[in-house]
Amino acid sequence: MKRSLTYLLLFLLLNSLANAQVKQIAINRIGEMAEIPQPLRIIDWKEMALNFDSTVYNLNSKGPYWPLVWIDSTGKNFKQPVIGVYTAIGDVRQGPSNHKGMFHEALANMGAVLGASLVGIDKQKNSTFNYVGMLRNYFNSDNGWNIMMNNTAPEVALLGGGYGRDWWYDVYPNVLFYAIFDLYPDEPEFERMARTIANQFYRADSVLNRNYTYSYFDYSQMTPMTNNICPQPDAAAGHAYVLYSAYLHFKDPRYLKGAINAMKALESQPINPTYELLMPFGAYVAARMNAEQGTSFDVHKMLDWTFDGTAVCREGWGVLTGNWNGIEISGTVGSTLDHGGYAFLMNTFDAAWPLVPLLKYQPQYANAIGKWMLNAVNAARFFYPQYIPRQHQTLPDEAAVTKGVIGYEGIAKSSTYDSLYSELQAPVAQGDGPKWVPGKNPEVSQFSVYGSGHVGIFGGMVKETAIEGLLEINLNTTDFFADQSYPSYLYYNPYGETKTIRIKTPANQKTDVYDVITKKFIARGIKKNFKMAMAPRQSAILINIPSGGKITHKDQRLLVNDKVIDYSYRMP
Repeated sequence: MKRSLTYLLLFLLLNSLANAQVKQIAINRIGEMAEIPQPLRIIDWKEMALNFDSTVYNLNSKGPYWPLVWIDSTGKNFKQPVIGVYTAIGDVRQGPSNHKGMFHEALANMGAVLGASLVGIDKQKNSTFNYVGMLRNYFNSDNGWNIMMNNTAPEVALLGGGYGRDWWYDVYPNVLFYAIFDLYPDEPEFERMARTIANQFYRADSVLNRNYTYSYFDYSQMTPMTNNICPQPDAAAGHAYVLYSAYLHFKDPRYLKGAINAMKALESQPINPTYELLMPFGAYVAARMNAEQGTSFDVHKMLDWTFDGTAVCREGWGVLTGNWNGIEISGTVGSTLDHGGYAFLMNTFDAAWPLVPLLKYQPQYANAIGKWMLNAVNAARFFYPQYIPRQHQTLPDEAAVTKGVIGYEGIAKSSTYDSLYSELQAPVAQGDGPKWVPGKNPEVSQFSVYGSGHVGIFGGMVKETAIEGLLEINLNTTDFFADQSYPSYLYYNPYGETKTIRIKTPANQKTDVYDVITKKFIARGIKKNFKMAMAPRQSAILINIPSGGKITHKDQRLLVNDKVIDYSYRMP
């Protein structure tokens, strides 16, 4: 009888633990991707990011079309010089001798600063210039908009980049800025600028009153505008991201109210409103506010909108899937329809920024995002000329001009030039630069400096374990304004059999390891590392916690030393 009671108690305990495990939710589009993409090779993305920074930020770099940076001394918005970064190699609109040197884009400049910072480079103090402080010039005060914009002045607005007429171009620099502000909160003027931007977005949201169906918004006149560019309701996702970030920093309830309003505007859309790359930020904000604020936004709806390619305005915009002539391109981001599919380097990097930390708040998607990241991280190397076969790129003989750190802007199923490169079979590595200034921009402007600068997003979060294709993904790298999170990592086993990996923990302390998926502490008192067996095609989200911390439970949250490690914990 005693033995039977013991077995019964053991059964009940194991059953409670099994029930506690987080049930995974599939994303249909990711289900179309390869379990193990081929050919499989995970390059060292951190090394690529470090090399990009040291190579590109060199005013004395030699070679055709180099250097790729220059000094703009026009002093727009702030009376200081700012570094200019080419959008594409050889772009004739840019450089110190064209348009007084003032045509450069925040997408390139901010993206490169953010990317470098995510791999540990201090762009504020340990560089030739304070590249962080130089970003102040994109805060457009001279034109009265008082937000970050893609250029520094309207004089160059029509040269490209969507300044003041294409909403995502006006919103995204503020998303970038808030990430950089979190990394460099002591930079002079940043606090004031962040507050001003939040106020502008809050006022705009009040005017819009949950209707974001416009081409852009005039932040000077506080007026929504319509032009020949189709409406972009997903601008609400960018507004929500900035406003929620502002709320987390400033604790001003107006910003939380504005973020919730923007999210309600986004969620209420009857069709997929994806335009460029703001939708995954909507999914992230939904997941995080659901966990932290008790809202109930439909995360799955926004994830489907991000991935499935059913966008109407920007027709087919989403995440690509497929094997083109033996090369897996699944996981890359762009148009699923243009010439059979056309993915972009920057969009692929930047989608990981919100989608990876989303798992801290909605671990139900760990398997799906783990599988997507394996595909995306594997396929992204094919944007670079040194990693894609010659017969699949438009300019194989010009690869040396990239110095190994600049990739093609995109990968298409067939050449988007129609009459050029038609002999190339899919995938075709190419770029749009020559189309921006027909007859003037050189062929090498297909190499994308602006997209390549965002490489630090992958570089700061992705590392391959000792098992090929089994990644360690840092969930904290781009989870900005988080409340002092413990080290948190995603591991996903893509193989059809169990794999055992060695997990490293901080060497200077004893560590307890909690798995958010199984709701268990799987190791205690670890000094350096331990082994973990991973079931086939399953994931683990591991939190490294200093041993001996005080464990508490509150509102379905599990906390250690008053820091949340699990937002959906229920006592067995």
